[in-house]
Amino acid sequence: MKPVVHIVDDDESYRTATARLLSAYGLTVEAYESGDQFLAHLPGCEPGCVLLDLQMPGQSGLQIQRQLCEQAPLLPIIFLTGEGDIKASVDAMKAGAQDFLEKPSSVSVLIETIGRALTQYEKRRAEHEHLQKLRALVACLSAREAEVFGLIIRGHLNKQIAYTLGISERTVKVHRHQVMEKLGARSLAEVVSIAADIGRTATPG
Repeated sequence: MKPVVHIVDDDESYRTATARLLSAYGLTVEAYESGDQFLAHLPGCEPGCVLLDLQMPGQSGLQIQRQLCEQAPLLPIIFLTGEGDIKASVDAMKAGAQDFLEKPSSVSVLIETIGRALTQYEKRRAEHEHLQKLRALVACLSAREAEVFGLIIRGHLNKQIAYTLGISERTVKVHRHQVMEKLGARSLAEVVSIAADIGRTATPG
């Protein structure tokens, strides 16, 4: 699926000129005159990035950014501004903006920045798919295996797990083997790493 560059800018002349320029470079472009219009037509799963004006009537670029982080977290955001607002650029970068460009930017800088953003999208998508796969594997554990998994990542030994769950140590070993097999883990370190990746903390206890 071909990536789409979404231009969100209330300046019609800039929006139109930038769309034509990027199209001439073979990029697929969608343009919007406001953040609200963009959010109303928020793209689905196609790859891409967002060129987002910082200062617009209605919702500001930073406000739109906050909503995009929730609704379309994979889309990298490149902020555009003619204001040269340092504080706003810092806030935008802290909130996860991919880049920040002053208008007008040179063609080479704009194209290069978009290229980095599209590469970042692919990286985010791959990480997202990896996490989804790991969560699906953990979800396939039986109730007992899930309990064993939870105790393993907290550093409990087989004997401690057996005592906690009221089962034999031999049964714990069987469940532990099943957990590692279902998760595709070859070591305890890999099990702990999977837990960390999906946000399961290995807190002692």
